[in-house]
Amino acid sequence: MRLLLDTHIALWALTDDPKLGTHARGLIADVDNQVYVSAVTVWEIAIKHALRRSGVPFSGSDALGHFTNAGYRWLDVTPAHAAATEALPPLHADPFDRLLVAQAIVEPLRLLTRDAALPQYSDTILLV
Repeated sequence: MRLLLDTHIALWALTDDPKLGTHARGLIADVDNQVYVSAVTVWEIAIKHALRRSGVPFSGSDALGHFTNAGYRWLDVTPAHAAATEALPPLHADPFDRLLVAQAIVEPLRLLTRDAALPQYSDTILLV
């Protein structure tokens, strides 16, 4: 399975946070799965770290190294991803999440999230 990690899932996986449930841990650890992190996630981390938001323990630059060391694959943002956001209904206002949803739908990938609003967009989104 091809998995895309929502930003909070990616951070929890890197920091071994207990908020990351056993189902998500199992999916991420399964060697048969390909785990992706989007450039959107690094952008979100960089912005929130610069704003000193809680729950963001390292910078975007540090995140690059951590995600690479974890063996995650990179997903760039394409014009098709950006254009796909306009077809999404207004269920969620967060532009980072909307772009991750669009990426999951376009690629397709299974987006792992704890945000209960996101699975309303598509059955490709897994609430974990």
